[in-house]
This record gives sequence, structure tokens and C-alpha cells, in this order.
Amino acid sequence: MSLLLKPGTPGTPASGGGPRSREAGSAAAAWPRYVVLAAISVLMLYPLVWLVGATFKSNAEIFTEIGFWPSRFDFGAYARGWKTSSEYTFATYFLNSFLITLPRIAVTVVSCVLVAYAFARFEFFARKALFAVMVGTMMLPLIVLRLPQYLMFRELDMLDSYWPLILPSAFATDTFFVFMLVQFLRGIPRDMEEAAMIDGCNPLQMLWHIIVPLLRPAIVSVIVFQFIWTMNDFMGPLIYLASVEKYPVSLALKMSIGATEEVEWANVIAISVVALVPSVLVFFAAQKHFIEGAASSGIKG
Repeated sequence: MSLLLKPGTPGTPASGGGPRSREAGSAAAAWPRYVVLAAISVLMLYPLVWLVGATFKSNAEIFTEIGFWPSRFDFGAYARGWKTSSEYTFATYFLNSFLITLPRIAVTVVSCVLVAYAFARFEFFARKALFAVMVGTMMLPLIVLRLPQYLMFRELDMLDSYWPLILPSAFATDTFFVFMLVQFLRGIPRDMEEAAMIDGCNPLQMLWHIIVPLLRPAIVSVIVFQFIWTMNDFMGPLIYLASVEKYPVSLALKMSIGATEEVEWANVIAISVVALVPSVLVFFAAQKHFIEGAASSGIKG
């Protein structure tokens, strides 16, 4: 008489293996991807690592050595770079950068949220045509607008001030953010808004109490993008600012490169590394919401 053994009983091999064998198989299949991703990460991060290492090198080492490791570690480049050739230190220029960046972020968020809310939730004359025109302006080179904007702000007597760098964003001229917020809003179901309307909420109350909390990931993305772009902006301050005491970090870095005397590149690179720190901190502080807002177009569930 033959014994019929069920799968899984002692003495019988289990079909398909257990959970541990499946986990080991998936881990073995995934390690090549991890190796490739690690290699790409090293390749992408190496310029930044080299930049940090160059702050400890001499001019000769910077232009002859491609490796990260300097012959000796000298933190003096950071102290020397912080003191510029002008009467101001980089503390003044960082403060100026924040005086431009923070108000611009505030007016960008307010204006773009209002415009995106109107496009996504209201029906009005030529709404689709106006939205198409707005999207079309994203393809317009920014340099085309420089001359008419300069002439306009000159007539308004706003040159050599921060107004030309902040005021346009108060009118939702950053159309990329409007487009991103509209796409996010279109993925948000209207159930809660309809319930709030039945309870007597007006459109502004619905925007503040319902839409804005749901838009948090997208708003964080707007803040991160605008912070990085404004901190790195060079052409705008170069056109509108004439006084050295009003320069942001981007212009101060260019000013620290002398036109005639030999440039101490370690000092310039050291301050460039310091200038990267605020943007890196903002990104990592908002990383969770930033990735969610940039990758999704609505809410789930």
C-alpha cells in the first residue's frame, strides 16, 4: 500500500518553497539593481564631493588633481572667503538673499493657489483659451521679457530695489506652479466641497478650510522650487540691483572673483558650498511632501 503524502507534511518537499526562500530569491534578484543605483549615485554625487574637497586645496591642486582628497585639510578658505573684498561680509549677502526669497515665496504661493483654484473649480468666459495661453507662456524664453520689464520698472522708479524681483510673482507669473497646482486640484474629488457648500461655505472658505490642506504636498513643492530658483538667480539681481549692499549671494560670489588679481579659487568654492547649504536643508526638511507633491496629481482613496 502506498502512502499519499500531502504537500507540506514531514518527508514531502513543499512546493514553491517557504516565505524565507522567496525572500532570499527576491533579494538575490534585486541586488544587481542596487549595485547599478549605487554606481549612478556615486557618479552623480562626485562633483559635489569634489567641490567640498576643493575647498581645502590650493589653486595648483584644484587644477591638477581630479581626486577628492587634498594634501592637507585647511579650513582657512571658509574664513577668508566669508570676508569679501568689499566692506561687507557674506552675512549681509545671505540676509539680502533671504529678503528676496522669503517674500517672493509668500506671494508666489498666494497668487498661484488663487489662480489655480479659479482655473480648476470655476466656469468663466474663455477659461480653456486663457489656460492654453498661460501654458503657452511656459515656452516663452524668460530673456524676452527682460527688456520690457526693465523699462516698466524704470518708469515706476523701482530700480535698485527688490521690488522688480518680488512683485511679478504676486501676479502668478510663475506659470509652471499654476499648471502644477491645477493638475493637482483636478485629482481632488469634489465631495467635501459639495458638502461644505451645503453647509453654507463660500468659495474662499472652501479654499482655506478644504483645498489648502489637501494642496499641502503641492504647496511644499512650490516652496522648495521657488526657494532654490530664487537663491540661485543671477540674471535678475544683476539687471535690477546697482548697490553692493543690496547684492544677494549669487552676485556676491561673482564679485568675489577679482578681475585683475589672481583668484583664490578655494575661497570662492568654500562660499559656494556654504551657499548650497540653505537649499539642501530646505529640500531635506520638506523631502516627504516635496516628493509626494511632485510625483502625484491628486489624492488616493
